[in-house]
Amino acid sequence: MPVLLAMVVIFGVTAAFLFKRRQLTPVRSVVGGLAAAVVAVAPHLWFAKDTASFFPLSTMVICGVYALFALGLNIVVGYAGLLDLGYVAFFIFGAYVGGWYMSIFAVNLVDDINIHVLSTAKSTMPGVHLSFWLVLIIAAVVAAIAGVIIGAPTLRLKSDYLALVTLGFGEILFEVFRNGDKLGGLNLTNGTKGIGPVDSIGTGPLDLLPGFKNKVTAGPLDLQPKYYIILSMCLLFIWVSLKLRDGKLGRAWMAIREDELAASLMGVPLMKSKLWSYAIGAVAGGIGGAFYSQFVGTVNIDNFQFIVSIIVLCSVILGGMGNVWGVSLGAVSIMWLNYTGLKWTSEKINFNLTQFEIGIFGLLLVLMMLFRPEGLLPAARVKQVKKAETLVAGGGTAAGASL
Repeated sequence: MPVLLAMVVIFGVTAAFLFKRRQLTPVRSVVGGLAAAVVAVAPHLWFAKDTASFFPLSTMVICGVYALFALGLNIVVGYAGLLDLGYVAFFIFGAYVGGWYMSIFAVNLVDDINIHVLSTAKSTMPGVHLSFWLVLIIAAVVAAIAGVIIGAPTLRLKSDYLALVTLGFGEILFEVFRNGDKLGGLNLTNGTKGIGPVDSIGTGPLDLLPGFKNKVTAGPLDLQPKYYIILSMCLLFIWVSLKLRDGKLGRAWMAIREDELAASLMGVPLMKSKLWSYAIGAVAGGIGGAFYSQFVGTVNIDNFQFIVSIIVLCSVILGGMGNVWGVSLGAVSIMWLNYTGLKWTSEKINFNLTQFEIGIFGLLLVLMMLFRPEGLLPAARVKQVKKAETLVAGGGTAAGASL
């Protein structure tokens, strides 16, 4: 009963807000309110309570992590139009920051080190143990700096050349961290052995909220608090993305995406704007990586291969480049299919679809490119351009697209 009441309240408030403030149609306002209600109480619904259901809570958390990655890459690809194939690099930086500052790993570098700052670990445990919330800030800063360092020499390139160079940077960093147990005689990453276990999350006053169940810490099996934490991060970055899109910097990114030469002639600082997109997009990757390291309880370089960049890029393209809701939906759809969807469907139809996972994924990509190339939820700008192209092809005028 409390869950149903919460859904009704959230639905009503969200639908009213969308209808009045966002000036949406009644149908879209109702759909938005219903979506908000389901997302808010999802951990308490029937499909989240059973690991064998079609959408277990663990899959929801993973979907949230990749939605955050997709929102970050959307800044680079969707807003600025820069094809980045090495986005996993920022994921790596964030995850290892979590491992370095929330485990005993630091004793490999400094003997008898014992630093604790608002940590959930026991005070007698050696190593560096910082609060999870402080580590998120450090991961964001480190990833942003890495984004500027990587972007400075590469963003002078365009299109395919930029994609190849970012791909190269991602693979180089992967190998550096993979062999980081013997860099100059120091063990910086523990190589393929990984770093762990990672400390639990200290919830602090958040434990008073319903989803946290009065837990002072969120350990490996406490999925409800982690769901609400990653959901809050995604909502925060959606808000930041929307504010940036409508601001001066967002307009500069879109001008660069449409025509870089014209943007430069209009006075848009190309390198500065591009570096800002890389740095801000990297922040989402760093925060998501730090959260992921705590979620799985360990940091292993094998989890950060090139395929991660491809999955996140596909999420942006399939969802709808430039639309924060679209890229989030794209990430959730792909990760649900990967972690739960095919397995659950196989059990229902009594046929193993997981053996054709890559083929099914490829087929979906082909179908999307044929019948919905602009994505599941395309940005308004993309729809306007598509409408103009249709009018021109039919003998109309591009100006008529706005009528």
